Amino acid sequence: MLFLEQKRRCWRLRGNAEFLFNCFAITKSEATGYNLIFMKIAVYNQGGKEIDTITLPKDIFEVKFNADLVHQIAVSLSANKRQISAHAKTRGEVRGGGKKPWRQKGTGRARHGSIRSPLWKGGGVTFGPRKERIFEKDVPKKMRRKALFMVLSEKAKDKQLLVLDKIELEKGKTKEMAKSLEKLPCNNQTTLIALPDYDKKVFLAARNIKKISIDDARNLNVLQILNHKYLLLTKDSIKTIKDTFLKNTV
Repeated sequence: MLFLEQKRRCWRLRGNAEFLFNCFAITKSEATGYNLIFMKIAVYNQGGKEIDTITLPKDIFEVKFNADLVHQIAVSLSANKRQISAHAKTRGEVRGGGKKPWRQKGTGRARHGSIRSPLWKGGGVTFGPRKERIFEKDVPKKMRRKALFMVLSEKAKDKQLLVLDKIELEKGKTKEMAKSLEKLPCNNQTTLIALPDYDKKVFLAARNIKKISIDDARNLNVLQILNHKYLLLTKDSIKTIKDTFLKNTV
């Protein structure tokens, strides 16, 4: 029992499962009990068959979920995407109305200075929507990165993260891409494909498939992932995510 406590203490200090496997004769079942094994996930080929497993980076795919932080980032991303089109003109912006419609006194009518007053048909609008409104919400980069790791961890935990060895299309046809996706667990489900680099053939083949979105792995964000049930990566995409989002972290 004392030896196991020493193992647990070493794990807390080093934070590396491989350290325990190398330094102590710890079994796989013991490691599982202490949550020391890195998360492993199956690797599929384009035929839909499991051909290998891959160990996911702990710093990205094993981050504790914080619903408040993820919600804050999702709201900020939605607000930053918002395009303001509604814009009502005030009496000073409406064309015309430069001449006083009639003299101030002596006509028996109510006094007016312009036919573009908000009281007149065709006049300006009082308190209408304006395009000068700002809805953008600025969130620190570390918070955005942390939230991204949280949703990636949840995808992996819920088995909604799929990894392919590679994505290659001979002719770059949509039919080829659709045929490959039909053989994967994400068939007929909303899926986000994240490529390690821009591949014109794959982008053109996938962009017209129903429920499928595609982007570079370096451009991933919380809102994209939350809007799709499955996230489809390649081995190289995981490396790209690691190089992009873990770079320059403290």
